[in-house]
Order: sequence, then C-alpha cells, then structure tokens
Amino acid sequence: MSSYQFRADPAGDAAAPVIFLFHGTGGDENQFFELAGQLLPGVRRVAPRGDVREQGALRYFRRTGEGVYDMDDLALRTRAMSEFVREQTGSASRVIGLGYSNGANILASMQFARPDLFDQTVLMHPLIPFAPPAVDFAGRQVLITAGRRDPIAPASATQVLADYFSANGAQTKLAWHEGGHELRQDELTAIQAFL
Repeated sequence: MSSYQFRADPAGDAAAPVIFLFHGTGGDENQFFELAGQLLPGVRRVAPRGDVREQGALRYFRRTGEGVYDMDDLALRTRAMSEFVREQTGSASRVIGLGYSNGANILASMQFARPDLFDQTVLMHPLIPFAPPAVDFAGRQVLITAGRRDPIAPASATQVLADYFSANGAQTKLAWHEGGHELRQDELTAIQAFL
C-alpha cells in the first residue's frame, strides 16, 4: 500500500466516477477539492498531497531547477502515485485526473507510464521538458489548458505535448487563455464542458 496523505469523499457507490486531484507547487490536497465538486457534482474526489518539499512548498517530485526534473525521482514517484491511484480507483465506472502545474506534470507522467489508468485527464499548465514514449491512448480523452504568455510552461512546449497526445491516439483538446501561469474563468468553463 502506498502512503500518501490525502483527502477523499466517504466511500459511496463503488461504481461511481472518481476524480483524482493533483495540486500545484505550494498547494495541498484542498486546492481543487471544492472546485471539483462544483465542476462535476456527484463524482467521488480523491486528492493526494505531494510528499516532496522544496523550500517548504509541497510538490510531487524533485527538480534541480525551474523546468529541470530529477528524472530518477520522477520515475520512482510516478510508480508510487500510479499504485496509489490504482488502489483508490476500485470499480469506478470512469477515472478522471485533474492536475495543475506540478500536479499536471505528475499526472502526465503517470499517463506515459500507465496509459490505461485514466479515462479522462485535465492537464492545467503542464510542462514536460522531455520526449515521452510512444504509447496507445486510444479511447482516452485529454484536455490541456494553458496561458499563451506562461513564463513557466511555454506555449511551444504545450503545443508539442498536445500534438504528442493526438499522435498517440488520444482525443485531445487544447484550451488557451491570453495570460500566464494563473488559472482563469474561461479555463474553468472549458474544463467543465470537457468533463
């Protein structure tokens, strides 16, 4: 059993859809919990807390600089989080992942390693500074939301990631706003429509 601290709805209908919520750097398991309930009423929510600290801020994996990932640590923590997701999924009829920034990055990394884990994913402002492996995402849906002027996750890298998912069979949507790394209302509207 993996040992993440997490927040979750009480176990109800085992077949109900479940959404996993992954916070950004400096956030915690509460960051998207209420929002997810508003976006998708009735869904079972599971929000794991990142177990890596960077200058006091919680994250899901280590990095050596902005946009420079510790790839060994990422691989280790991707396996651990994938196991956690599998344990918490049960017999859910639909498995959804939603992550922001660092949370989007661990979510994407799980998709590369285990393309069967999630039916739908929402990657908000992801940055994947490496070439992911070719895998089969047939039947999977991916929404990427991003800011055209994001200084942390450049628009060019976001487009490359969207092209990767499309080329590997995912039904892929890309929703832009004109700002930076912040979340905006039109982004949340696109997420609600997608879900």
